[in-house]
Amino acid sequence: MKHDTITKATEAVSGTVHTNRHHDSAEKHVTGRAEYCDDIGEPQGTLHAYLGVSSVAHGLIKSMDLSAVLAAPGVIGVLTADDIPGVNDISPTGLKDEPVFPTEKTEFHGQPLFAVVAESRNAARRAAELAKVDYEVLPHALDPLEAQEVGHPFVTAPLKLERGEIEQGFSDADHRIKGQIKIGGQDHMYLEGQIAFAIPGEDDDVVVHCSTQHPSEAQHMVAHVLGVPSNAVTVNVRRMGGGFGGKESQMNLFAAVAAVAAKKWNCPVKIRPDRDQDMTATGKRHDFVVDYDVAIDDSGRIQAVDGVFAARCGYSADLSGPVTDRALFHADNAYFYPNVRLRSRPMKTNTVSNTAFRGFGGPQGVVAAERMIEEIAYALGKDPLEVRKANFYGEAGDGRTLTPYHQEVEDNILPRLISELEETADYQARRDAILAFNKASKVIKKGIALTPVKFGISFTATWYNQAGALIHIYNDGSIHLNHGGTEMGQGLNTKVAQVVADALQVDFERIKITKTTTEKVPNTSATAASSGTDLNGMAALDAAEQLKARLTDFAAEHWSVEPEAVIFRNNMVQVGQDVVSFSDLVRKAYMARVHLSAAGFYKTPKIHWDRAAGKGRPFYYYAYGASCSEVSIDTLTGEYRVERSDILHDVGRSLNPVLDKGQVEGAFIQGMGWLTTEELWWDKAGRLRTHAPSTYKIPLASDRPRVFNVNLADWSENRELTIKRSKAVGEPPFMLGVSVFEALSMAVASVADYRECPRIDAPATPERVLLAVERLKAGG
Repeated sequence: MKHDTITKATEAVSGTVHTNRHHDSAEKHVTGRAEYCDDIGEPQGTLHAYLGVSSVAHGLIKSMDLSAVLAAPGVIGVLTADDIPGVNDISPTGLKDEPVFPTEKTEFHGQPLFAVVAESRNAARRAAELAKVDYEVLPHALDPLEAQEVGHPFVTAPLKLERGEIEQGFSDADHRIKGQIKIGGQDHMYLEGQIAFAIPGEDDDVVVHCSTQHPSEAQHMVAHVLGVPSNAVTVNVRRMGGGFGGKESQMNLFAAVAAVAAKKWNCPVKIRPDRDQDMTATGKRHDFVVDYDVAIDDSGRIQAVDGVFAARCGYSADLSGPVTDRALFHADNAYFYPNVRLRSRPMKTNTVSNTAFRGFGGPQGVVAAERMIEEIAYALGKDPLEVRKANFYGEAGDGRTLTPYHQEVEDNILPRLISELEETADYQARRDAILAFNKASKVIKKGIALTPVKFGISFTATWYNQAGALIHIYNDGSIHLNHGGTEMGQGLNTKVAQVVADALQVDFERIKITKTTTEKVPNTSATAASSGTDLNGMAALDAAEQLKARLTDFAAEHWSVEPEAVIFRNNMVQVGQDVVSFSDLVRKAYMARVHLSAAGFYKTPKIHWDRAAGKGRPFYYYAYGASCSEVSIDTLTGEYRVERSDILHDVGRSLNPVLDKGQVEGAFIQGMGWLTTEELWWDKAGRLRTHAPSTYKIPLASDRPRVFNVNLADWSENRELTIKRSKAVGEPPFMLGVSVFEALSMAVASVADYRECPRIDAPATPERVLLAVERLKAGG
């Protein structure tokens, strides 16, 4: 075929980058054909495990009588710490503070003490309730303030970020405001709960199917607990029914229990807790208590900030170190602090060990920053947006670009984002109308807020910023794609496949996306920190480019042309004056013994971090966003609704605009839920009482803004060399929900003529809104 007929013979390839493409499993999701871990066919003889848990928050285990458990119908046996063949520890940071099962004392109510293995899940679940455990009850502390009062230690080393002359900044300022905000935690409430299914193999081998964001960590933890090398353990993940960080480290327990039981009884073993046990036995977003001290001049520009961030970390470190670190990294949000000191207090508490959650501590830091802005606005009688603009990071050369951790903000696009959203959302006219409405209305009060987001992208643990991918091209021209990221509904597989389709100029449908498995790509990082596409997309591109180069060299040699004359386009390859289909080229290359498999690799450049010094460049780049929300509250009941939200978010040059827009929408609603309805509550005995959908309220479809306008900043392009100049979209838009929280605060402040900051703690439940209204009506 000659080159002048290529456009007639072919059409443009489908599903390449920068185009809308539906999620590769979308139809399977809505029709129920998508297979999850619990859908895997169970081999004959499969056993089921269930956890037996502590009934006290803190106590010495004097004795544990499991005779009734063992005698229960259908029970095969039990697992305790004595049955661990390797090391009884699943701590993700290697601090050896998180046993699979404790041996001497229990440190939170609901802590797993043993596992029952039975012929059915129901039999195991019922038998677990029959244990008789004798405790010597010890004093417990449940929240960070209580933990500090009784002298509990830190679960991990705290961090301090400092820059400038803090004392001088305070002494020279015109005004000084001190306050405290309590920021609640959040349950992940994924649709698919924790689950692990282990199948024993020969020798030391075991295959674990589980719902995890971090297959390599699950692999290493299972090997650690079994006392075998990692090469004996294979972890498979086809997809998750949601994760949000709750399946980054919390899966370790379930994978370990299933694997130990499978090897002990040489039978397949599945463990799937019910929702109540899932919520009581696994960690959540960290609660924070933030004490802030901010100094300002008469114009409202910040001169100095001193902040102490105490967190409810739970009984062990888990990921509390990096979570509390990131809270400090984002305690500036979008604002320049000339003089600043930020300190973390990762407190040990007698609660479940808290863990990763979308934003990873960043949202708590952002809320603290926005509270300080709000305080300044009410103290000076200004529009909070005016104060925000006055304190934004500047541009190179103006002396206002250095963060508290000494990284320069080089790509600040917030002024343009804010300006555009302010105009498209008609912010000023609507604010004026709301001020007039609140003067006239006695019961219903309204509020509006426009808030920014600046979020750093990269793992702060530098070694996690790497990824691998594996691509096979079979001799019929079909393509097999595997990478180290995990799919939890966010569309990662779709985006990575689009990158490969674009690189090889073939249709998306030609590419088979396969399960994540430690057998194909080793030593993977967690799909977390919004880095899934950045890392795995670049690794897949590396593999695709290797294959393309081999095919190009073969074609050039076979047709006796220069490599530059080989052009991949529209499922075809132009070779000089000839045109051959991609499939035919692959077949010829195979016959010529060209290697048609490639392993790709990528590591993020430029990043470095010295934690001891509190200095470095922990983030490769920043993602930005802005949201404007309007709310109405009933001052007689505290009930409220979100009337309208407008969002403009920066995803760089989007790989898939429709998927990115969906991520922004979902993140906003989830962030709004965290700050309004999702309240975790422990009783005095340390029992989590909000442990089911009946007592824990996530946003429903009816809670979404009545008017919801979401747009991407399509003019943005990442100045750093990321995958096709895109930006991460998983975590940054979560903090857009802060605009709802701030709007509620304005509505409450109206009852006292905006003279005082309401200081509502998060979540701003109707009860808290009503109490704040009554407090302001009574004069504080």
